[in-house]
Amino acid sequence: MKILLTGKKGQIGWELVRSLAPVGEVFSFDHASLDLADPDQIVARVREVNPELIVNAAAYTAVDRAEDESELATQVNAVAPGILGEQAKRLGAALIHYSTDYVFDGTQSTPYVETDSPNPLNAYGRSKLAGERAVLAAGCRHLILRTSWVYGARGRNFVLTILRLAHARSELRVVDDQVGAPTWCRDVATATTRLAKQVAVGDIQGLYHLAAKGATSWCGFAREILKLRGIDVPVRAISTGEYPTPAQRPASSVLSSAALSARWKIALPEWRISLANCLRETGSLDAQDR
Repeated sequence: MKILLTGKKGQIGWELVRSLAPVGEVFSFDHASLDLADPDQIVARVREVNPELIVNAAAYTAVDRAEDESELATQVNAVAPGILGEQAKRLGAALIHYSTDYVFDGTQSTPYVETDSPNPLNAYGRSKLAGERAVLAAGCRHLILRTSWVYGARGRNFVLTILRLAHARSELRVVDDQVGAPTWCRDVATATTRLAKQVAVGDIQGLYHLAAKGATSWCGFAREILKLRGIDVPVRAISTGEYPTPAQRPASSVLSSAALSARWKIALPEWRISLANCLRETGSLDAQDR
């Protein structure tokens, strides 16, 4: 099976390059070789590869900057997935696409399920919701996976930021009134790989949540990171109001992954377990590896 993968240098994409290799021949692209803001380039790359499966792991993920760059965020997160879906439909191929917990407004006290109504609070969330709808409108075989608070041993993410700041500051101030499920990119890639063949032949399609079990706040997440690393730097809980950002974020965006677990027996580990596994890896990498 030929697989076209976008975002190969991103957190999930980097893992997918490796995990998808046993499933088929992976043709992977980064931003330099496939710019999702360029529709003609998208069409050209898909036609060059002629894939049976497209995995779109690329996205515009700068949540705050998207408030000022909403057009670019929409082009990458909404228009491009629609084009990929149209090309998949033309080829008779399937598309796996990732979305986000930020399609919800965070007012719900229980974990969100797939049938809950989205209501994004920021430009990033609106662009990702538009991307989901564009994939659906394309009419291709598809699997949309919503995930949350993604982190890994490489790139830019909350875990690596906290570790860096802990070495530079005597105290960290972290928001404690936003709750979600930190999800390791490797867990997402592993689950995606298990689903890839079924998606390609149409055994499974639709929209599913794929996030770690459990939930915590950003402050709780930071404290667990430092505890597991044995770093004795205090983390002071603050409110969202004490740390204003350009983009409004949901107060609680915990996703229930029960539907995917029931259908395919795929469930990600509890978030602390995966964090510990990830941190063991970050300890073995030097700065240039990350």
